[in-house]
Amino acid sequence: MPTNYRTIEYTDELLADQTVCRRYHDGRVEWRKRLDETKIEWRDNQSNSGVDELLGDSIIKRIDGTNTMYAREQGYGRTLWSNNLLTVNRTSFGGKVGGLLTAMGGAMLLGSLVIPPMMLGAQEEEQLRQQQALQQQQSSSSSSSGDGGSWDDSGDFGDSDGDFG
Repeated sequence: MPTNYRTIEYTDELLADQTVCRRYHDGRVEWRKRLDETKIEWRDNQSNSGVDELLGDSIIKRIDGTNTMYAREQGYGRTLWSNNLLTVNRTSFGGKVGGLLTAMGGAMLLGSLVIPPMMLGAQEEEQLRQQQALQQQQSSSSSSSGDGGSWDDSGDFGDSDGDFG
C-alpha cells in the first residue's frame, strides 16, 4: 500500500445537459460526458482533455493526449491513481457519515488501498475489457444493482459499493 500519496477532494454537480461539472479542491475543474457504458470524455479548465475507460477489476485507463495513466477505484468515492494521487469524492460523503469518517480518520474505517497498475499491455487491457463486459452482462440480467461497472449520475463509474470513484 502506498503511504506517500497526496489526496485531492472533489465534488460533482449534475448539469442540465446531463454532463457533470467536477470541482477539485485544488482549483481544477473538469466537465465530464458519458460516451458509453465504459467511457467518459472529459476536459478541464487547464486545456487538458481525454477519455477515462473502465477496463474491469475496478481499473480505469485515462488517456490524455499521448499520455496514459491507470487508476483503481477503492470504494467509498476514492480512486488511487498510478501517480500516487488519491482523489476523494466529497459529494458522496454528505451529512453525518462524512463527518464521522473525517473525524475518525476515514482511512482506518475504509481499509487499505489497492495499488493500480503502472502500465498494462494491449492483451492485458483486452482481458480486463472482456471481464468488464461479462460483469455488465451479468448485472443487466440480474435484478440487483450496484454490483460494479455501472454508471452513476455523477458521470463516473459505479464501484462495487455503489459509490462513485
